[in-house]
Amino acid sequence: MGNGFILHCLMKYNYIKGKTMKVIFLKDVPDVASAGEIKEVADGYGRNFLIPKKLALLANSQAISLVEAQRRTKVRQQAGSEAELLELARELDGREITLKARVGAKDRLYGSVTSGDIAAELKDSAGLVVDKRKIELAEPIRQLGSEEITVRLGKDIAPKIRVTVIEEKGSE
Repeated sequence: MGNGFILHCLMKYNYIKGKTMKVIFLKDVPDVASAGEIKEVADGYGRNFLIPKKLALLANSQAISLVEAQRRTKVRQQAGSEAELLELARELDGREITLKARVGAKDRLYGSVTSGDIAAELKDSAGLVVDKRKIELAEPIRQLGSEEITVRLGKDIAPKIRVTVIEEKGSE
């Protein structure tokens, strides 16, 4: 390799000769760092892997200030969304919903009541939009009766709702 290649690398990656380099991670890298973190890594790892794959940027004052601004914006957005989640949790907590289903012998349902059915009923009856993946249902409900279910909205936000399954009239 000639001096042209080395000069190219020096200019492209702002590489300063040494044993380690400080980088800002743009994406999560398993067992190394998470996005937004500033760390020192080995030269070769930074030059040959992280920077070319756009997983990290060379840490300079401009890049650091950009990452700090993004972090502050993200914190503000999370605070706003957490307030909305707390409001939704307050509305959901203790709410009872009733679902009708066709019933066979021994009060067993022909189908089952899934988290998607519960989310749809919450939207129809109360106007509350909840993602079906947030409803913690160990297995679909296949019996008539009442069950208490947790809705995991956030890390520490988990209101409980009561779901009652009743027989649909005229199913026979």
